[in-house]
Amino acid sequence: MMTIYTWNSGGLKETAQFAPSCWIDLCDPTTAELEQVLSFSGVPRDFLTDPLDREERPRFENEDGASLIIVHVPYPVRGEEDDDTVLPYETIPLGIVLFGKSVITICSQRTPVTGAFLDQIRRVCPPCEQNRFTARLLWHSAVLFLRYLRDIHSKTELLEDELHESISNDVLLKLLTHQKALVYFTTSLNADSLLMTRLNNARQLNLTEDDRDVLDDAAVEYLQARETATIHANILNGTLDTFASLINNNMNKVMKYLTVAMMMMALPTLITSAYGMNIALPLQNYPHCFTVLVLVSLGLGFAIGAILFYLARKR
Repeated sequence: MMTIYTWNSGGLKETAQFAPSCWIDLCDPTTAELEQVLSFSGVPRDFLTDPLDREERPRFENEDGASLIIVHVPYPVRGEEDDDTVLPYETIPLGIVLFGKSVITICSQRTPVTGAFLDQIRRVCPPCEQNRFTARLLWHSAVLFLRYLRDIHSKTELLEDELHESISNDVLLKLLTHQKALVYFTTSLNADSLLMTRLNNARQLNLTEDDRDVLDDAAVEYLQARETATIHANILNGTLDTFASLINNNMNKVMKYLTVAMMMMALPTLITSAYGMNIALPLQNYPHCFTVLVLVSLGLGFAIGAILFYLARKR
């Protein structure tokens, strides 16, 4: 899907034709759309195809007067579904191509970054101001990271409250999906932060002081998002480790009780099994021999149990 925007009356307006200064937004584009953009822009083909690779890493390139910025942005995987067993968020490469007085954004999925960018008219600038336009777009990406991190944190706190009441496999699996999302976020934010440093030092962009100020604002947001994601990830890892220790501790208690029960049953079983042998045994001619053996076995079992219980309490 291809959408073209031009600057008109202080805002971005959708148009059907390319313009000397425009923003071309490509979302999972077709081959025909790619060819149209390549014919209009004249940028290298890999500038438009590389961001479509889900495994592409954040980087900055400059070739033939055009610049390519690939940054990882967040997007919700779950959508509107309320299913905590599905991974809530992932990150995906977003390509930003600067050429002439226009900007191209290209991504393999529809992300909320471009939508949030359009909604915030006050923080949008004309595409001809490419550096500031790019910095504003990156700023919105960092803000979305922070918004999704707050959502993950609030949901993990609710799940932890459920685990405090009763340890459940379902809740642990839900926490695991949020842990995966935090892993994606921290990995992408580390790479994005390095990219922001590279952009700030890139001579090919010819940044003005105003451009650097806007880019620094975006870099600060990325730094805050990275630190927040790292803190939440460490807390969640510690929480999962703690509950894993609790599960092992509970299992050890159960095994201890089972061991005590087996020890209580071992001696009575030994006594009763001895009377199943085909040899002369004491009390074998006594009419109430079976009753005596049962009572003796039960007495020994309860005595062993009482001794073990007393020792456990003293310990």
